Order: sequence, then structure tokens, then C-alpha cells
Amino acid sequence: MILDAAARAPVGLLPVVVFLAVLVYFDSYKLVSLRAVIGTILVGALAAGASYFLNIEALERLDLEFVTYSRYVSPVIEETVKALIIVVLIRAQRIAFLVDAAIAGFAVGTGFAVVENLYYLSMRPDSHMAVWVVRGFGTAIMHGGATAIFAIISIAVSEKRPGVAAFFPGLVAAVVLHSAFNHFLFLPILSTLGILIALPPLGWYVFRRSERAVGDWLGADFDADARLLELIDSDDFGSSNLGQYLQALRSHFRGEIVADMLCYLRLHLELEMLAKGVLLMRENGLEPTLHPDARAKFDELHYLERSIGRTGRRAMQPFLHLNARDLWQIHMLDR
Repeated sequence: MILDAAARAPVGLLPVVVFLAVLVYFDSYKLVSLRAVIGTILVGALAAGASYFLNIEALERLDLEFVTYSRYVSPVIEETVKALIIVVLIRAQRIAFLVDAAIAGFAVGTGFAVVENLYYLSMRPDSHMAVWVVRGFGTAIMHGGATAIFAIISIAVSEKRPGVAAFFPGLVAAVVLHSAFNHFLFLPILSTLGILIALPPLGWYVFRRSERAVGDWLGADFDADARLLELIDSDDFGSSNLGQYLQALRSHFRGEIVADMLCYLRLHLELEMLAKGVLLMRENGLEPTLHPDARAKFDELHYLERSIGRTGRRAMQPFLHLNARDLWQIHMLDR
């Protein structure tokens, strides 16, 4: 029996892991580090454990047949638990593009699927090999794909309409995909074929679109940051709109706080340009090593954030336009 389980385990576990590895490999900008991928897989594994206990509780409370429950209730529970991980990553500015959203989402689903299939293997080690083909190439890939779709849609929607409501369309899409897969429980081959046919083209489209978006963002923002940094160091800074705005802030903040605001702006721009330079080098196949002084710059940035305070940072919003991608690139260097 142990030998049978050992033969079935790779079929049930490897496809989703290989699919995730392919996603990471084709990320030319290396937006997600290997450490982050592994950490996200582990959190996805914890999500599988949480979903198990929630499903047990819901099954005991709801008077439903198992097939009905698996089609309409468990997809809601499991996709919501997985989605919460992505919500935390997006809100913490750890995800900003479609590519890293897809990778993070699929990593969560990978951890979830691995734990689920290991549990199923422990309960049914003598299952027919065909069952493991379906669980490995169908169920596991579905878990990764559903959460990746949630992450992709959430990033796309939140760029236009930030807020909690931005996460609902992606959650609905993930639940519908999961439920549709479970509707073919008695024709599992159809579910597996549907997943294998639909997800690769979607992944290819997401990577093509995101690669162009990253390239456009790098070019436009790099030039804008360089121009602003040049203005700060020029003799014309005092007469510029930014210089006059900082002068006006002296009536609301102490002089040393306004000085810290200027230092914060300069340091933020330097780190943004450094992050964009790292991405450009990665896109060309190079892995740059950060100078030891970069760590000191982050320490100084955090010190200035505390010195300025929340009110001061809000006062800087007119000239320090920090969107999710701007904040993401700082976190990218700081991890």
C-alpha cells in the first residue's frame, strides 16, 4: 500500500508545482522572489487546513447532500479563505502587476492543493491512478488557477476603483470556476480537460499584457522621477510649484519637519529609481547586488516617515503620488 501511495503521489502533486515553476520562470522581471513564492505556498497550505475545519463545521450545520454542498458551499468557503491571503498581499503593497498577482495567486492555490491531495492520499491510498490524474491535472490546477484569477481581476479592478469592493468581482469569478469544476464530479475528465485547455492561454495573455505594462511603467516613471530629482537639486527649486508648496507648509509644520519632508521626497525618489534599475537589469538577465548603503537608506526612510508623521505624509500627497506600484517597488528592495 505504501508503494502504491508513493507511485500516486507524484501524479497528484507534481503538475501544480510544475505549472507554478513555469510561471516563475517566464517572469522576466523576476517580480516575485523565490523566498516569497515559498512563503506564499506555505500560507496556502495553512489555508487548506483552515478550510477543512470550516467545511466540517458547515457540513454539520447545513442540511445538504454532499454533492450539493460541494457544488455551492465549499467553493465559497475555500475560495474566500484563499482570497483573503491575496487581499492581505495587495493591501500591503506586495502585489502590483498582473504577473506577480498570477504567481502569488497560483502559489496560494498550490499550497492549498498539495495539502488537500496529501490528505486525500492518506485517506484513499488505494485509489485508481485515473483518480490521481484528475486530482493532479484537474483539481490541483483548478485551485491554483481560481486564486490566480481572483488576484488578476482584483489588481485590474483596484487600479481603477480602489477599495474593498474591488475584490468582489474576482471572488465571484473564482467561486464560479470552482463550482463549475465541481459540477462535473461525475465526468471528471471533462473538468480536467476544461482546466487544461483554458488556463494556459489565459496565463500567456496575462504575461504578455503585464510585460508590456511593466515596460511602459518603467520607462515613463523612470524619466519622471529623474526630472523631479533634478529639479530638487537645481537652483530653480525654490521658485517651482513644489518649492513654493513646501514653503507654504511652514505655516502648518515646524521648519525641521518641512526639511524632513524634502529629505523624504529625495530619498523616496532615489529608492524608486534604484528599484526600477534592478527590474531593468533583471529583464536583461542580470541579477544586481544592492550596495550596502541601500540598507541604510531604508533605515533613514523609515526614520523620516516617523518624524513626518501621518499628517505630514498626507500633506505631501499633492507632489508625492504614491500608487500601489510606487509602494510595491520600495517593498521589493526592502525584502
